[in-house]
Amino acid sequence: MDRIVHRLVFSLSLIVAAGVARGSAPEGVIAATSPNGDVRIVFSPKESGTGGTPSYAVTFRGRQVVLPSRLGMALAGGASLGERTAVEKVESRRIDEAYIHRPGKRSRVENRCKEVVVSLREETVPARRWEIVLRAYDDGAAVRYRFPRQDGWDGLEIVDERTTVHLPSGAQAVALPLKGYTSTHENRYLRRPAAEIETVGDWRIGLPMLNEIPGTGWLAVLEANLTDFAGLYLAREPGAGKEAVFGCRLAPRPGEPGIAVRSRLPHESPWRVFLLGESLERLVESNLVLNLNAPCALADTSWIHPGKTTFPWWNGFYEENVPFKPGLNTATAKYYIDFCAASGIPYHSLDGMDNIAWYGGTIVPYEGADITRGIDGLDLREVLRYASSKGVKIRLWMHWQAAMAHMDRAFPLYREWGVEGIMLDFMDRDDQEMVRFLRRAIEKAAENRLTITLHGVSAPTGLERTYPNLLTHEAVMNLEYDKWDRQGISPEHELIVPFTRMLAGPLDFHQGSLRGVPAEKFRAQNVAPLVIGTPCRMLATYVVFENHLPMVADYPSSYRDHPGLPILASIPTTWDDTKCLAAKVGQLAIVARRHGDEWWVGAMGGSEGRDVKIPLGFLDPGDYRAETYRDAIERKGGMSSDREDVTAASTIEARLAPAGGLLIRLSPARRADR
Repeated sequence: MDRIVHRLVFSLSLIVAAGVARGSAPEGVIAATSPNGDVRIVFSPKESGTGGTPSYAVTFRGRQVVLPSRLGMALAGGASLGERTAVEKVESRRIDEAYIHRPGKRSRVENRCKEVVVSLREETVPARRWEIVLRAYDDGAAVRYRFPRQDGWDGLEIVDERTTVHLPSGAQAVALPLKGYTSTHENRYLRRPAAEIETVGDWRIGLPMLNEIPGTGWLAVLEANLTDFAGLYLAREPGAGKEAVFGCRLAPRPGEPGIAVRSRLPHESPWRVFLLGESLERLVESNLVLNLNAPCALADTSWIHPGKTTFPWWNGFYEENVPFKPGLNTATAKYYIDFCAASGIPYHSLDGMDNIAWYGGTIVPYEGADITRGIDGLDLREVLRYASSKGVKIRLWMHWQAAMAHMDRAFPLYREWGVEGIMLDFMDRDDQEMVRFLRRAIEKAAENRLTITLHGVSAPTGLERTYPNLLTHEAVMNLEYDKWDRQGISPEHELIVPFTRMLAGPLDFHQGSLRGVPAEKFRAQNVAPLVIGTPCRMLATYVVFENHLPMVADYPSSYRDHPGLPILASIPTTWDDTKCLAAKVGQLAIVARRHGDEWWVGAMGGSEGRDVKIPLGFLDPGDYRAETYRDAIERKGGMSSDREDVTAASTIEARLAPAGGLLIRLSPARRADR
C-alpha cells in the first residue's frame, strides 16, 4: 500500500489577487523552483518566440534545458486554447511527503516539490477557463493542463496538443522511432543530434526520449499519469529549421482521426515530464514518474507477490527426452510446474503456441474463445490443482480482447481457483479508448487479487503507484526478437534500454536463457532461440533491469545442472533501494539494488571486453561477504565464482568478456557466516 509515512503540504501564496485587472499579467516571474534550487520551470503568459501564446521553459542549475516552448490545445471546431489568453490568478504550494511503495526500485519514496497553478481565461468569447500546473522537483520538472467545470463549457474535445519542446543547440538525442500510432513500441533506437531527427509522414518519436545537453547534463522527456487521455508522441515541428523543436502529438481515437480526447469536465491531461540530472546515473535512480501519479488506491496490498515465471512460448515449447509431446497440454504444464517447484521459481505461465491460445482458437484475431477453459488436452482446473499441490502458482496470458469479453465473469473465478495473475497482450495502441480499457482491466484484476502484466503496449507512466498489482510492461525490443530477427538483440541495444525505456518504469525483457553465444555465432531461430552474451550477463539483467515479474523463459532441461540456475532463482524481484554506479549509453551499465540488508550488483558490458572497478561506498558500515560471479567462458556453465570479505571502503575489480557481465551478492558478514 502507498502508505503516507510523512506528509506536509503547504499552501504558500496567492500571487495574483482578485483586484488584478482582467487581461493583465501578474507582476514578477511565474515559476516553480525545486526544493534544492537546481530546477526551475517558468511560465510566460505571452512569449514572442512562440507566436504570442503562453509558454514554459526549464532550467537546470541556471542553464536552459528546455528553451521557451509553446503551450496550448487544439479543440474541435477549429478553436485553440492558448491564443489571446489572460492570467486570472496564480497559486502555489509545497509538497513534502514520503510513502511506502512495493514492488519498486525503492520501498520508501520521497515526494518533494514546489507546485504552481496558473489560472487562465480566454480574452474573447466563449471566455473558457483553463489551468496550467507546473511542478519543480530536485530531479526534474513537469507541466500539465487542467480543464475546470464551468458554465457554458461542460464537454472537452481535443483534436491534438500544441505543446512544443525546444531543446538547446547541440543536444544529442537517443530516440525511439515509431511508425504511426498503432505500435508495439518496439524498435531500435536512433542516436544523433536532436536537431537532425526527422519524423517524415507517419513517423513519430515514442517516449521516453533521452538527451545529453552539452555542458549541463541529461534530460529525458517522458509522460506521467496517463489517465483517460490519449498517449503522447513527439514529432519534429514543421519550420523548425536547424532548431531541435518537437511538437506533442496525441494518439487519435479509433475511427475518429480528428479527435484525440473526448470527456466531460472537469478533466486534466497527463504530466509532460522533464527528468534531469548532472549525470545519467541520477536519472536511473529517480522516482519522479511515480511521484506524479495518484497514491495507492488499494487498502490491502499484502497479496501482491512479485516473482519469476516460466514462459514456454519463448523457447517454442522445446524440450528434450520427455515422454510426452511438448505443447499446450496438461503434461507439459505439469512438467514445467515440477521444474518450478524444484528450482524455486514461484510461477508458471500458460500462454500460446503457433497462433493458438491456451484457451483455444487463434491468438490473432481473437475469435471469442472462453478464457475459463483450456484447449482440448489442457485441463485448466487439473493444472491449477497440481500447481497448488507443488506450491507453485499459475499465471494466464491472454489477448486483450479476450479479457474485455470475459473478465467480469472470469476474473472472480480466477480468484476462486487460486490463479496468481494475468498478462494482457496485443493492444498495440494507447488512444483514449485503450487507456480507459486498461485502467478498467487493472482495477478489475485488483478487485480479484490478480497481478497483471502488459505486453504489446506503450511504456508505463507510473500507474503502478496507484495500482501496485501492475507489475511490468513490455514496450521494448527484447529477447523475443532473437526468435526471428537476423541481427538479434545486441549488447549495445541492451545497454540503451536502462537509460531510455527503463526510465519510465518496470520492463519485461523475456529474460532467462543461459545458452548465450558470441555475436558471431548468433542466428535467429524460433525454437530454442539463442541469445548474445554470457551467462553472467543474463544473471546481471535481473539486477540492472527493473522488472517485478521477470521470466525464466528457456526450457527446463537447458537449466539442468547449470551453476547459474540457483543463483538466478535467488535474485530478488523487488527492492528497497537502488544506486546506479555506472552509466554509458550503449557501453556499460552497473546497478546496485538492496533487498532487506543484502545488496546485489549487476554489471553489463558492450561488445568489447572491458575491465571494471566497482567501489562499494554505498554499503552501510560493517563487514560484508561478497559472492562474485564472473565470466569464465572456459569453465562449466561459462562462469566462475569467488568469495571475499569487504567493507564500504573496498573495491571489486573484474574483467567483463565481450557481451559479458558480472553479478555480486553482498551480505552482512554476521548473516553470511550463519
